[in-house]
Amino acid sequence: MVASGADVDEVRAVAERIQTNIAAVIEGKPEIARTALVVLLAGGHLLIEDVPGVGKTMLSKALARSIDCTVRRIQFTPDLLPSDVTGVSVFNQDTRQFEFRPGGIFANVVVGDEINRASPKTQSAMLECMEEAQVTVDGKTYVLEAPFMVIATQNPIEMEGTYALPEAQRDRFMVRLSMGYPVEAAEIAMLSARDLVSPLEELEPVTDAAEVRKLIEVTNGVHVSEAVQQYAVALATATRRSPDLRLGASPRATLHLVRAAKAWAAMQGREYVLPDDVRELVPQVFPHRLLPTMEATMSGRRTSEVVQQALVQVPVPQVS
Repeated sequence: MVASGADVDEVRAVAERIQTNIAAVIEGKPEIARTALVVLLAGGHLLIEDVPGVGKTMLSKALARSIDCTVRRIQFTPDLLPSDVTGVSVFNQDTRQFEFRPGGIFANVVVGDEINRASPKTQSAMLECMEEAQVTVDGKTYVLEAPFMVIATQNPIEMEGTYALPEAQRDRFMVRLSMGYPVEAAEIAMLSARDLVSPLEELEPVTDAAEVRKLIEVTNGVHVSEAVQQYAVALATATRRSPDLRLGASPRATLHLVRAAKAWAAMQGREYVLPDDVRELVPQVFPHRLLPTMEATMSGRRTSEVVQQALVQVPVPQVS
């Protein structure tokens, strides 16, 4: 379907309701809530990385509670098994048949807490789910109901008890966010507001799964001109040619960038994507997928700096 003005107005209205809901829990971080919504409307998955105690899980739960849909939480620990995530076939003594018992991944919104504390084997159980929205157990495939979104939190890799996410898994997350510490005024307000009850307890849904499915369809119908598509590809190509990287942005990264730009445009009330939409989202879509060379790592150059360099080097197209 092609998105109309009325369609994108509805996207903007619902997005504002959800942002207002999240702001009741996560104070002073409107840009964080906005980016999380972009991922939801683009049909992607969100990775939130930061030190403990800054509200990563709170943001995940606030977004999940704002939608009246099925929500499951998976606490990733070193002893978590792949079957705990995907599900397992159990023999029923009464029927003399194997029955499938769904794992934690079977929900519209899956909150994966501290995903990098699980073993690489368990982490890899998420690959098929996140890319194809399905699970295969014992040769049988089970489709995950739309909308399907994984919101995962992780601690910085230098912290104790963490395993680095494999490249294939990082590439499946559309956006990586960093919460950062709250401003002083917001932190003081938090101390007063949370003396008696958590704001999460009072949070009510402002939309449902059916409406979110409709909004995702509208977002998919947002127009992307050929010039903007070429611009997104040129930015990805610039990272692949960078001498500071041994792994540049993948074609999936380019696809995620364009999808996110569509959602961003719809949330602004536009049925078409501008180059500025792409520029706004590149710093959040690309860096976590890139691998620096050993020389760049030793010199302290970060992948985000390579992305900023690409934004400077690649000319911005003129779209009429």
